[in-house]
Amino acid sequence: MTISVHDEMLEVEVQNVHFDGDMLFIELSDGRQVGLPFKKIKWLDWLAQATPEQRAKWSIEPYGYAVWWEELDDGFEVKHVLSLQSLPHQQENKKSEPILAT
Repeated sequence: MTISVHDEMLEVEVQNVHFDGDMLFIELSDGRQVGLPFKKIKWLDWLAQATPEQRAKWSIEPYGYAVWWEELDDGFEVKHVLSLQSLPHQQENKKSEPILAT
């Protein structure tokens, strides 16, 4: 059975979010934890500029498809995290740290 990345994105949901230093960790419903060096990812610049207090005020959108920061009026969808190789910042910044998934 072949599962495409698109199908995988539709089935996985955000369960939790936490920060550890310069890393944003997203816990997914399939057991994976994705780590993002948010200060080094251009499309997360808005999050890098936020205070720790602002970063702590996130919510998971219905059905777990996205994380939203009301106070910052910004967020991201799980599908963008799972398909980072196709995002423009990867083209512009080839020396960025790899995305961690466990």
